[in-house]
Amino acid sequence: MLKNKMNMLRSFISIITVLFLISCNSNSKIPQVAKVDIVFQEDSLEFTDSQKVFISMVISKSEEEVRKLLPNLTDSINVIVEQVDWDLDSVGGVTGRTETNHPPLVLVQISNNYREGIADSLYSGLKATIYHEFHHISRGWAIQDNKFISGIPNAMVNEGLAVAFTEIYTGTINEVNSYPMDADSWVKEILALPLDANYAQWVMGEHPDGRNYIGYRTGNFLVRKAINKSGKNILELSELMPEEIIKLAGY
Repeated sequence: MLKNKMNMLRSFISIITVLFLISCNSNSKIPQVAKVDIVFQEDSLEFTDSQKVFISMVISKSEEEVRKLLPNLTDSINVIVEQVDWDLDSVGGVTGRTETNHPPLVLVQISNNYREGIADSLYSGLKATIYHEFHHISRGWAIQDNKFISGIPNAMVNEGLAVAFTEIYTGTINEVNSYPMDADSWVKEILALPLDANYAQWVMGEHPDGRNYIGYRTGNFLVRKAINKSGKNILELSELMPEEIIKLAGY
């Protein structure tokens, strides 16, 4: 079943590649409409022409879909795509980060070690990663020039919003973002943290007590609770500040 699916995907990519190569010469930068500019960083590992075409199609299509849901999404988003040999099994073979708001810059890493390689990573994780990171761009949640003040509670909310948004609109659910039965106590734990609490331990890394991705998982729980208690949907919540969402969730 999986092999058939991959063969169909590869055949589709090959057809698109032929059409693309007829219309323009191949290079490391695929021409795009002004709203998203895609560059392939190939310092050590290179993509095939067909992979570049398919990646560009997924990103461009995802951008169009996200923009319809989040009309305030900025124009001229720069996406740099890199192939890596990392273990990204927990996130469907693809990861990313929103580096800056000005200019809007998203970095995407695609693993060639996921299942049967790049094709599986593209099929499983690329669309979800773009939805997640473009949600960050729409809110101004970036690494270098963040629009929000420091603190794990803000990270919890913003990551939770992006996780829930992605799950709701792509149907892609990664176990790493699931929340436990006692997630309510995790929320209270985070809300009591000092402003200088360790980001890696509390949001996206491993805590000394063995828990992983606490901020993402707790944020997902918090946002779902806010949706249930307030009657607002994920798009309405995405227009609110973190403290408002925390209050809507009952904290």
